Amino acid sequence: MGGRALIPLLVASFRASSNALSMPAARVIDSHLHVWATAEEASSKFPYAGPDQTPPPQLQDVASPKALLEKMDEAGVDGALVVQPINHKFDHSYVANAMKQHPTKFKGMLLHDPSLSPEMAVERLEELVLAGFVGVRFNPYLWPQGALMSADSGCGLAVYKRCAELKVPVGVMCFKGLELHIEDIGSLISKSPDTVLVLDHLGFCALNDEGDAAFEKLLSLAQHPNVCVKVSALFRNTGGVDKYPYEGVRRKRFEPLYKAFGAERLTVGTDFPFVTETEGGYQGAMNVVKSWIPEGSDRDAIMGGTAERLFGKWAS
Repeated sequence: MGGRALIPLLVASFRASSNALSMPAARVIDSHLHVWATAEEASSKFPYAGPDQTPPPQLQDVASPKALLEKMDEAGVDGALVVQPINHKFDHSYVANAMKQHPTKFKGMLLHDPSLSPEMAVERLEELVLAGFVGVRFNPYLWPQGALMSADSGCGLAVYKRCAELKVPVGVMCFKGLELHIEDIGSLISKSPDTVLVLDHLGFCALNDEGDAAFEKLLSLAQHPNVCVKVSALFRNTGGVDKYPYEGVRRKRFEPLYKAFGAERLTVGTDFPFVTETEGGYQGAMNVVKSWIPEGSDRDAIMGGTAERLFGKWAS
């Protein structure tokens, strides 16, 4: 058996070993956040991707793994999926180091590089999966203008299809609005229905007319069993008409998603460190979503079970 053919077996082994080590009690998992180098770390060992990728000054030194772990401990969060930050772009060494230093706390989601050839992109995916990354982020704004993630000859589709074989979910960030990418996302789903696709931050469907129209399209994706949604970054979906504790987001976004997708396809996330600048902060973001779900199996799923089903158990 060739080396590449062994990769799915190794991924399954990683997941199985995590499952064996997991605690029986329901675990709380933050499925979406970032860490990046402090100014000192960036100057010495983990540089940012360029001058234009320096974090905001007020957040530059508060997004280290240590700072995150303090917030997680305060909020009773057992583990986190660290999404590769744009500040380090395609250099995954900082997140990989955080995973190595804190293997029971952190898993990683890599950032796909659309500039690579299909062959190189798949090879890079496999390298990072073997290094322990358990998900892939597609940022459509990193593609050349007008280019599609789902293009038949492109690296995006090649990686997306390989992710189905590796059982590695693909997260999509529609920062400028789901409506701009819904057809492209539909093409990805139709061309590789076995790939698990996870939409970040409630699909970025703000509480306004445009967001309402996009949200109807998001709900239509519930017909595809491998589409999931992160109940994350609630503050990014207010449309300027809602505020903490986000009752409008609950009524107009969460509750319809809960009904359409079910708890087994929804997963909580905070978008640390950005959430620390909002009312309620990190702990408040976790507690708000928890308060929306009756105690029981559905709450356990959204607060951690779905994340562990998608990305493997967090070891104890």
